[in-house]
Amino acid sequence: MENSVSPAAAAMGTRTVARLVRERAMSSPHLVALRHKDLGIWQETTWSRYWEQVLLAAHGLLSLGVDLADRVSIHSEDRPEWVILDVATVAIRGITVGLYPTNPAAEVRYLLSDSGSRVHLAEDQEQADKLMEVIDTLPDLEKVIHVEPRGFRAYRNDPRFIFWDEFLERGRRHRAENPGAVEQRMREARPDDVMTLVYTSGTTGPPKGAMLDNANAEYCFDELINADGRMPSNVGPNPSDEILTYLPLCHVAERIFSTWTSAVTGTTLNFAESIDTVQENLREVQPTLFFAVPRIWEKLHASVIIKSRDATPLKRVFMSFCSALARVVGRQRVANGGRHTLQSGLLFMLGYPLVFRAVRERIGLRRCRFAATGAAPIAPEVIEFFHGLGVNLYELYGMTENAGFATNNFYGRMKLGTVGEPYPGMGFRIDPETGEIQTKHPGVFRGYWNKPEETAEAFTTDGWLRTGDVGEWVDGTHVKIVDRIKHIIITSGGKNISPSEIENSLKTSPFVKEAMVIGDGRNYLTALVGIESDTVGDWATRRNIPYTTYRDLGSKPEVLELIKRVIARTNSKFARVENIRKFRMLPKELDHEDGELTATQKLKRESMEEVFGDLIVDMYSSRT
Repeated sequence: MENSVSPAAAAMGTRTVARLVRERAMSSPHLVALRHKDLGIWQETTWSRYWEQVLLAAHGLLSLGVDLADRVSIHSEDRPEWVILDVATVAIRGITVGLYPTNPAAEVRYLLSDSGSRVHLAEDQEQADKLMEVIDTLPDLEKVIHVEPRGFRAYRNDPRFIFWDEFLERGRRHRAENPGAVEQRMREARPDDVMTLVYTSGTTGPPKGAMLDNANAEYCFDELINADGRMPSNVGPNPSDEILTYLPLCHVAERIFSTWTSAVTGTTLNFAESIDTVQENLREVQPTLFFAVPRIWEKLHASVIIKSRDATPLKRVFMSFCSALARVVGRQRVANGGRHTLQSGLLFMLGYPLVFRAVRERIGLRRCRFAATGAAPIAPEVIEFFHGLGVNLYELYGMTENAGFATNNFYGRMKLGTVGEPYPGMGFRIDPETGEIQTKHPGVFRGYWNKPEETAEAFTTDGWLRTGDVGEWVDGTHVKIVDRIKHIIITSGGKNISPSEIENSLKTSPFVKEAMVIGDGRNYLTALVGIESDTVGDWATRRNIPYTTYRDLGSKPEVLELIKRVIARTNSKFARVENIRKFRMLPKELDHEDGELTATQKLKRESMEEVFGDLIVDMYSSRT
């Protein structure tokens, strides 16, 4: 009965994420769909309860006058209300607009103004205060829903504000007065209904709202989430799987891996308390499926290294032996497409009960049967490390504009240093002149919201999506991402260099958090380096090196020598023309609100060159 669908469900029209949640509630009403923490205790929501909340929220939106293609924006950390309102908006054929929790007031104004949002969810007082700074510039905005009750006394008499519980109660009354209104909207849904605007990170200009419609999502359901051979033993996501939801849900990768995967396959979503508690929540949940951007994998990797340094001398020797064992196992596995060789299998059987199991338990991946990374490049050494522990970590590639659907390292066929093979049946090519990756399939987006010129520029004359990424074939089957076209450095000697490869090599060190390589139009490369304050601070404390602030720590002679050694190790991996000749330490931790990072934590290179221009000038004018 698990996958059975009633005739009533089959008559619901276009296969939307809302329809899938409804079908799951009918076929598996008592299974757990969502978990979240309340006052330190994990609370469960069944599929039946999930759909009931979606239905009430959908009626609530109808009661507020939300019509076809109206925009509903969400400014919140990951939590059940995020996905409930998202699915409810799709159910009534509206358009969800997600904001990053870190978006400052100026970006809130831009995103809500550009999208023309009519209803906005502000999670708490912090997000409401950002909105209130700019609300007078948003004539389309009519209603603001808030989830947390605390801190809203100042807005109590503002008719635009409504508490979440009151919003659902309003939906309950509308449902009683208009039974079947939501179901009618669902029956009328069309494949070309835009269901979400996913705003780009805006590394080189204002973010653009990429329009994804129901047809894009359905293609992703069938060809990505349920792709044949994607996971070990070809066992895809299913109701027995647990997922930790923590990356911003406004990002297409988290939406696919969490909300859409859950709706399609019945997996349970566990909402992390915040991005800062991910490692703690990982240990509690022990997910079976886990997606993370490279920065998270790097932090998990660094945490194991730091923990081993905190151990007793005898344990350090033991951990050193086991780390060497993991490296051997990892290298053999990745060289064998991700599968064990006879030797690596025997070594893993030795290492697992001794230490691998305990390490995986501590980092929260003891039960993890499939893990993935994407959205940015990752150093091969990190993938090797996790394969050595027995965590099946695969690099994949996609982007908002193609619904995350491009390439994947399939189980048993992975190639280290690549983002895998194009999915079967899709259009995938690399331009022979520019090296740009281009895709063509039913998952490719409709265009940018209200930006016809930018939409036209996103496609070739024969209709292929231009990704803006430079790629190259490896062995004729797999794809390696070289860099973004706009990031390629051309030195004064005419040499083309990918800065991201060098930067990622630097960031494999637990002491380096950020790195930006410079050298376009110059005769040698330099770098701006930001330290990982926790690990470098721990390193300094153990050596009795006093420091006060981040800036003070980074300027210590001993720390400069430490980073110099990290750069020397990276230089040894690259050709001489790709070596970093000079570096300077960043005087502060980079921040989204200061304009140095995007909401997805990517470097804004032009902004960095402007903010830290004096350091760059110094590297090219001084002798040291």
